[in-house]
This record gives sequence, C-alpha cells and structure tokens, in this order.
Amino acid sequence: MHHHRKARSGTLKARYAATVLPAAVAALLTGCERGSSSDPEDAASGTSGCPAVQAEARSAVGRAERTDVPWNGPTSGPEAVTGRTIVYVAQTMTNPGVAGAADGVREAARVIGWNLRVIDGGGTPAGIQAAMNEAVTLRPSGIVIGGFDPGATSQQVARAEQAGIPLIGWHAVAAPGPSRRPALFTNVTTQVEDVARISARWVISTSDGDAGVVIFTDASIPFAKNKSDLIREELATCEGVKLLAYENIPISDASSRTPREVSSLLSRFQSDWTHSVAINDLYFADAAPAFRAAGKDGSGPPFNIGAGDGDPSAFQRVNSDQYQAATVPEPLLLQGWQIVDEFNRAFSDRPASGYVAPVHISTAENSDGATSWNPSGYREGYRKIWGR
Repeated sequence: MHHHRKARSGTLKARYAATVLPAAVAALLTGCERGSSSDPEDAASGTSGCPAVQAEARSAVGRAERTDVPWNGPTSGPEAVTGRTIVYVAQTMTNPGVAGAADGVREAARVIGWNLRVIDGGGTPAGIQAAMNEAVTLRPSGIVIGGFDPGATSQQVARAEQAGIPLIGWHAVAAPGPSRRPALFTNVTTQVEDVARISARWVISTSDGDAGVVIFTDASIPFAKNKSDLIREELATCEGVKLLAYENIPISDASSRTPREVSSLLSRFQSDWTHSVAINDLYFADAAPAFRAAGKDGSGPPFNIGAGDGDPSAFQRVNSDQYQAATVPEPLLLQGWQIVDEFNRAFSDRPASGYVAPVHISTAENSDGATSWNPSGYREGYRKIWGR
C-alpha cells in the first residue's frame, strides 16, 4: 500500500511537471511580458515554494491515505429502545453526501427496528421550510437536519423543541457535537478544520508547493462556506500556491452553472490552472463535460480534489482518472449509523457519544476500486451496543 501511495504521488508530480515546465520556459522567454507576481490571477511562478510546509503536508497526506483504520468509535451505550420513528429532512437528495448519510440512517434503522421517513427539501429555502413543517407536524420521535442550516428553519426548530422532539444534524452546523443555538442534541460530521486542512495540504504536497488553484464552494451553506474559507487559509501558508479564483456556485445550481464557469475559467487561466478544491465532489461531475470539451485529459491537470463528500460517483471518477484525482470522503454510511445511535442515546436520556470520524484521502491507488470509505467494524460495534 505504501508503494502505491508513493507511485500515485510520483505520477501526479510527473504529470504536473510535464505541463508546468513548458509554460515556465515560455514565461522565461517572454520575460517582462508576464504580469506582476502580485496579480491575484497569476499562477504560481515556481520560484518560491514552501519547503517546510511541503514537508509537513507530505507527512500529513501520507497518514491520511492509510486504509488500515480500525473502528475507534463508542464501545458502550444504551441498548436499543423500541417503537421509534425518525424523519430525515434532506437539504436535497441530489446532494450525494446528504443522500449517502440518509442511506446509512435507513440501514441502521432497519437493524435497530425503527421506522424512517425521508422528506426532500429540494435544495430551496421554501422547499426546506416546507419539509421541516411536514416533519414537525408528523410529531416523530426525532428529526434529522440533513445538510442545511437550522437557522433557515428557525420557526420549525422552535416548534420541534417545544414539542420535545430531539434534533440531530448532519453537516448542519460548523462543528461536530451538541449545539445549544440552534438546539441540536448533536451534529454528526467530520471536523471541518481537518477536512479543509488535509485537502489543501494534498494540493501543496502533490504540486511541490507550486500551484494555481480554483476553489468551488456554496456560500449559502455556512458549513460549506466555512470549509472553503479554511481551505483558502491553509493554501495561503505556502507562498508558491496562488489562488486563481474562489467560485461561489450553490449546490442546487451546480449542474447548470458549473460547466459554464469552468469553461470561462479555462479560457481565463489556461495552463496556469493546475489544481482545484471543491467543498463537494459533485462539482467535478458537473465540470467534466467542460473539461472534456476543452480537450483536457481526465487524469489532469487540473488535478482535482473533493473536500467531501465521497459519494460513489466520486470514487468512480477517481478510480478511472476522470477529472478527479482524490476525495476526502465523509464515512457516509457510518455517519448514518452514528445518527441512529445518537438518537438512541437521546431517547435513553444519555449524553451524545462525542465521536468524530477521522479524515481520510482516497485515490485510485488506495481505494482498490471501492465506491465508499468507512472505518471497518462500525456495524458490528453499534450492533453490540444496541444488543442487535
């Protein structure tokens, strides 16, 4: 496995060098015709780099690419309560992360013996509010806030609290764990700082500290906006990495807007654009037609990494070198099981588990053709806790 990781890193660096060196030679020949290096739209010149930051990034990426990650979640908790109904309110089921976590909840609910209903908010404020209204009106045992800001449904959240319905978030607020405002029993997510940091470090490591980067985000979701801001901050620790563009494309509009924006970015930056980081893998699914139409090779550049969510289609793109080189996947099925376990704790008047899944980087070399990533043993761990 270590050999594969080194091979992948070497392959990416070789491809990157083969693209950047001719451009660098051209820049030297044109001399002062090149714009000022202080121009925010300039690509990295390749003359500065960041040796100390690069070394730290390489080490962190190597750790995150490990696949032999054992289950380190809770080993004790209340046995399964019976006769419960959960409603999963989804920001939009077209968001693969939201849908993947819902699949995990569905799987775990069957095991623990609960009923589950999924209500799709359709990705619009009005749709999400209507979905939350319906969920509260049903008076279920618990409600999952699946991938949207609870502040956008503050009236419905207040009604749920008054009715004594516990709320658990999935990527609902910036941090994992319980939340007082909004009132969430807990919020299930990886640590956004860790996801953002490792995504940026992957760019620094694979480019040897010399890259021109585009970030794709959805600023309408506070969690996503925070993640992309953290990515930008981490990239800025390496002076050889230049941020070319910070593209705000709402996830609900990604399929229509991303191809147009990518075509425009390719026209503007051409070979200066070497790497991309997106807060969600789906941007690269929508970007692929534009890259293909521009004659870009699927294996890059640009070399693209998704800072979440690690849905099956992202793994397929990574495994087949189709306009995505890596993903930092959420362990979506595990998180669905965790949501059910957290509800079981709430129903049993026990505190939240406090568990936060570790970050991981999946590439073609370490995923072995898989279409998801989850630490091993989580199903067995939760079954044992629940007595199932």
